[in-house]
Amino acid sequence: MENELNSLLTRVGKLFFNYGIKSLTMDDIARELGISKKTLYQYVSNKEDLVEKTLNNLDCEKDKEFEENVDYTLNAVESLWKVNFMVSKMIREQNPSAEFDLKKYYPKIYSKFRVNRMEKIKSMVINNIRQGKKEGLYREDVDETLIAKFYLSRINHSMEINSVFTHAELSDPNFMPQVIQYHIRGIANSQGIKVLEQLLLNEKSNI
Repeated sequence: MENELNSLLTRVGKLFFNYGIKSLTMDDIARELGISKKTLYQYVSNKEDLVEKTLNNLDCEKDKEFEENVDYTLNAVESLWKVNFMVSKMIREQNPSAEFDLKKYYPKIYSKFRVNRMEKIKSMVINNIRQGKKEGLYREDVDETLIAKFYLSRINHSMEINSVFTHAELSDPNFMPQVIQYHIRGIANSQGIKVLEQLLLNEKSNI
């Protein structure tokens, strides 16, 4: 039953991405899934419940994808550099229309989802800074929590609908690498900068 529900929610997530959330009725969703509305209501109580369960499922899928791509043999700079490619992919996969619908018509679900996602990113940044300090790649005077919040603030502002960045700019493959470079150069010591510069050289040689 749980696997069936997760599979269904994954398909609903794709529908929301393609058509937005507001425009799809439960009849539309059931028809697109090839099931009766009665069957759909065996899994969820109403559309709001469906939206929340779909987002939770999406969150779990992203966590799983992230975990599968984590390489614990990398140092802090290398690890953060690799993460930027995953984040870039997530940004490209976002649908501004679906996010707008979510924020406007399901503000409580949106807020809960946003807070949960931001907390995970903050935790990741804090852990990365601690790792970098232990490895002698980041400055010891860096305030982990403050920098993590500052990083989140920049990301949040960038993602806002009225941001100075367009969705096309955010989706540009060069966007997140620039953000990560900016972040690393602000917290790394000379040794950490050397690691970053080598990564950039390696990337240029692979082009």
